[in-house]
Amino acid sequence: MSADRVQAVAEPGGVRLDLWLWAARFFRTRALAKHAVEGGKVEVNNTSAKPSKLVRTGDLVQVRRGDDLYVVAILGVSDTRGSAPIAQTLYAETDASRLARDIAREQRCLAQPTGPQSRPDKKSRRQISKLEKTPDDGLPPWWPR
Repeated sequence: MSADRVQAVAEPGGVRLDLWLWAARFFRTRALAKHAVEGGKVEVNNTSAKPSKLVRTGDLVQVRRGDDLYVVAILGVSDTRGSAPIAQTLYAETDASRLARDIAREQRCLAQPTGPQSRPDKKSRRQISKLEKTPDDGLPPWWPR
């Protein structure tokens, strides 16, 4: 697919949103793109859209994938999926979107738990069990209860 192909498809009337998301490599399959649009994870020009909405050059698309929000301007439309370098020519991400994603990524890294990530070993389980079995009623352990 060449740049001529991208421009040739861009002019007549646009391309379906789910097809463009697939061609721009935001989603691995067209079915996943359609499911995301139907689930409200994609907006075009700050309004919800259907998978069959025609997108044109200049439209602003917001795509939520997991915790990340991509805000991109459409530079070209295509109905065929090409290589990654060609797909990247179809859109341009806004600077604010890129900055917000970077900040969110850093916050997620800082929010990771710092404690032990594995199960307690046998000795630790016994110590936990002892702590759970001793009542905290202020009586010494040898006092009858």
